[in-house]
Amino acid sequence: MRFTATTGTGGGAGARFDRDRFVEDCIWAHMETDPVAAVREVLARAVSRPGAVLAGLGKPKAAGLDVLLSSPTLTIFAASWTPQMNLLAHDHKMWALIGIYAGREDNILWREGDNGLEAYAANCLFESDVATLDANAIHSVTNPLQRFTGGIHIYGGDFFATERRQWDPETFQVEPSDGDVIRAMFARENERYAKVCGD
Repeated sequence: MRFTATTGTGGGAGARFDRDRFVEDCIWAHMETDPVAAVREVLARAVSRPGAVLAGLGKPKAAGLDVLLSSPTLTIFAASWTPQMNLLAHDHKMWALIGIYAGREDNILWREGDNGLEAYAANCLFESDVATLDANAIHSVTNPLQRFTGGIHIYGGDFFATERRQWDPETFQVEPSDGDVIRAMFARENERYAKVCGD
């Protein structure tokens, strides 16, 4: 399993992030000989200007997924985590790229051992950082901040139609996960956030 994170390399001021152009660039990059590296380059270039991405996608106001592309071979969405939101340990069954344009995302990396799921590494992603996860990666995610985190997530397959797994954080019992499970999780998180904020 490989999990690598690098910081975006500059970019300076420029035009507002164009979501349609970004998707088109990712589609073309995905046709390259090394699609992961090529798409990662497109993502890194985009989030190297986090302010432009924020202006183009809008400021996160709720936990959720803004889907830019959903296809059998490539899924792209902007994910928003509420303040102090936690995601259970889960797998993807496909390679994944994460580029942060607002806030921060803390990852714990897990693997299946003889005694069940065990943590073996951690990584913090800040604005402009990009991470690559291999198809067999298992990770849990936390937004440790008192503000929203926003990231562009790209997957090498149909994220919403693929049956995946997640693990209970206390018992480490494995449970099924898919698009419906993820949507329900975000709905519960928004309810929690509304209660905390007194809305």
